[in-house]
Amino acid sequence: MEVRLAKSAGFCFGVKRAVEQVYNQAENGKAIYTYGPIIHNEEVVKDLEQKGVSVIDDDSLSSVKEGTVIIRSHGVEKAVCDRIQEMGLECVDATCPFVKRIHRVVEKESTAGKQIIIIGSANHPEVIGIMGWSSTPAIVIETEEEAEKFTLEEEKDICVVSQTTFNYIKFNKIVEKLLKKGYNVGVVNTICNATEERQTEAREIAREADVMIVIGGKHSSNTRKLYEICAKECEHTYFIQTLADLKLELPESVGLVGITAGASTPNNIIEEVQNYVRINF
Repeated sequence: MEVRLAKSAGFCFGVKRAVEQVYNQAENGKAIYTYGPIIHNEEVVKDLEQKGVSVIDDDSLSSVKEGTVIIRSHGVEKAVCDRIQEMGLECVDATCPFVKRIHRVVEKESTAGKQIIIIGSANHPEVIGIMGWSSTPAIVIETEEEAEKFTLEEEKDICVVSQTTFNYIKFNKIVEKLLKKGYNVGVVNTICNATEERQTEAREIAREADVMIVIGGKHSSNTRKLYEICAKECEHTYFIQTLADLKLELPESVGLVGITAGASTPNNIIEEVQNYVRINF
């Protein structure tokens, strides 16, 4: 039986950068806080808590009197950054540079009077953060049906951006619907290249695999999308956070087990799952 691990599995550039910044700050001996979980992986967050790093939100921020606040990789609204500065706290911005680029685009285009449309999940931290950089209310569209129903009450130019981890095939379909509306639409494809590469590779492996294992945090949007992609191609697809979640019974006819992982999944967890499957089946 062959076990094939996706080359793109595991930490992406933005996540690796953010996590390293938190671990480096934790060594300074000061009070360290992350605004929201630094990444969507419970194992990483637990490990950081053991090193004295606390997770805070908008409500608990007011109780912080000193120390360093680290902005999570997903980014936050502009108002949150302003508030941290006004409180006189040290702020380390670990926002993924690709997300930061979206903030700059949205701030510039909304100030120029354009209607901002974000293709993504409205309740995802990254999208909430992006919305907070628009000078006028942004609109979030997640499905083709929502795009079909979309209308503007007043004539405005439109600027479309995307959540970095959105499914790029769905993104293109939604954009097609918007372009047919006849508005003056400018599209900035802000889906991260690493996301496109990861999704394409997962799809290709799942098409050949008898069993597919997708590893990542249960709150991770990009991992959930990998699972959806793989499940469409491979009937026996498993979504796990750690090896402890893997309840795998393989028939003798299985020739290929594919493994991929979300952008917030540490290498040690991936290696543990990979080694377990290779040794035990």
